[in-house]
Amino acid sequence: MSRGFADSGRFKPVFAVEFEPRAAATYAANFPAATLVQDPIQQVESFPTADVVIGGPPCQGFSTLNRAGANVASRRLWQEYVRALKAIQPAAFVMENVPQILDSAEYAAFVAAIEGDGFYTLDARVLNVADYGVPQRRLRAFVIGIDKRLGGVPWPDQTHADPDLKDERYKPWRTFNQAVKHLPKQPDGHKWHRDRNVWPESLVRYRAVPPGGNRFDMERELDRQGKGDLVPPCWRKHRKGSYDVFGRLWGNRPATTIRTEFHKPEKGRYLHPTEDRAITVREAASLMSFPSHHKLPEDQPMTAMARQIGNAVPPLMARRLAEPIAQALDEAASATALEQVA
Repeated sequence: MSRGFADSGRFKPVFAVEFEPRAAATYAANFPAATLVQDPIQQVESFPTADVVIGGPPCQGFSTLNRAGANVASRRLWQEYVRALKAIQPAAFVMENVPQILDSAEYAAFVAAIEGDGFYTLDARVLNVADYGVPQRRLRAFVIGIDKRLGGVPWPDQTHADPDLKDERYKPWRTFNQAVKHLPKQPDGHKWHRDRNVWPESLVRYRAVPPGGNRFDMERELDRQGKGDLVPPCWRKHRKGSYDVFGRLWGNRPATTIRTEFHKPEKGRYLHPTEDRAITVREAASLMSFPSHHKLPEDQPMTAMARQIGNAVPPLMARRLAEPIAQALDEAASATALEQVA
């Protein structure tokens, strides 16, 4: 989110809280002028002044993929977000999470805490980032609050749409091929465009997945080749769901949601459209709309970098959110200046 707000040219990051060491290192590499606190947010005693607060509680506790109940304690971190808002009193704030949060008791409590002060106008929407130029289909909840004196909640205008809708008001969704056209198909090892070392058996499985196919297509092809032993019994027993597992992306469509283990095809539709490999970290960053000037430290493990990319708000989406907020603040500042002159 900081990347997108900074790239709007209207905001400068001044303060951040990031407990995870490697994510903190990446943040520091990109925003060295900002004060960075690498502690649990519960231990942060004071906050600086700021025009806008961005962020949100960890999403795993609200995700439908959180079947094991992991990180449920993190569901309470919305309270720390409220504490920061009360201390900073920014003109606006943006919170992001998975759509499920909007139906939770925690979100209801969050709204009650914010509206109880009577300071902010609050609105929430579930947006598909592909509708705003990101080459990925990703549904996320965004909550925007703005000082009531500044008017209504400023939302960005939609810029793109599913080309099948044939809606001339919008550009067609950006595609995988458009997002990675600057990268060679064969990973060159440069700036995280590197392949994983995989078992020979995995390569055989990858080659068995046709364009746009998934694990069921792979199973049928391996059986046809007399290599059915490469299909684990648990896969044969699991006939429902997981349709994207070992799936191959489409070059002429946006990517599916990039999650934290996109480098593992067994976790989702993460096979390259034409190459027999998973997408690289650099390709995933491009599908998330990270610009080339954003630094991805190469001394970190692939798993750590993948987790940071998969957990991120696509920077282009953040920029689209930042722009109307900046305009609202500018208009308020101009109105105040006119009143002072009068």
